[in-house]
Amino acid sequence: YAMLLSLIFLIVLVAAIVGFVFRHEIKTSFESNLELALKDYNVTADPHSKAVDTIQKTLHCCGVQNYSDWERTEYFSQKGIPPSCCKNQDDCREEDLKDPNKAQLKVFVNGCFFLVTSTMESKMSVVAGISFGIACFQLIGIILSCCLSRYITNNQYEMV
Repeated sequence: YAMLLSLIFLIVLVAAIVGFVFRHEIKTSFESNLELALKDYNVTADPHSKAVDTIQKTLHCCGVQNYSDWERTEYFSQKGIPPSCCKNQDDCREEDLKDPNKAQLKVFVNGCFFLVTSTMESKMSVVAGISFGIACFQLIGIILSCCLSRYITNNQYEMV
């Protein structure tokens, strides 16, 4: 049991170290994937498009760096900026979303990349605290299982 807990503890420790070391690569990868999702954005049931819409609605942001990122997409040439960028859904018309100057007043101007990464970084202390608590319980379990094993081994020799 102690060996199994030790193995799990080491796996969690390695995952935490790898996540910390490669955090910049994770950010870069997220940014490029978000840019790709904007490029391939479509209103159909595409999961990437739904994810972009959810991020934009939830974090009140638009585009990767700002709302003008949409101007370089195929979707913009057809329908303008997506409605998920609108500050007020009732006040957004398709004609306004096709004109970048009018859209600037109707949509969120901040980009999503900075908001997502700052939200993730702000929650990292909570994740680190929970992980530290779990690691402490695992270490206590390892120590207690070793003590129990030693106690059982010593008692078997005394009985004989």
